[in-house]
Amino acid sequence: MSKVNINRKRHLAKTLTWRVTATITTIIITWLITGDKTAGLAVGSIEFFAKMPIYYFHERVWYKNNWGVIKK
Repeated sequence: MSKVNINRKRHLAKTLTWRVTATITTIIITWLITGDKTAGLAVGSIEFFAKMPIYYFHERVWYKNNWGVIKK
């Protein structure tokens, strides 16, 4: 299996779609725990912007790291 060149736009798209999915989940969980939808939205909005760059760089590190990739 040879290494495939993946455009950074793919990493950005994955970052954005994952953040939307994860943030909606965080909002709902926070709302259920606190009973306050405003708290859910507050936590979700902070989490969205804080974790997006972290995930992007995490994704890039995994892409560049060949751990678990079997080359044939």
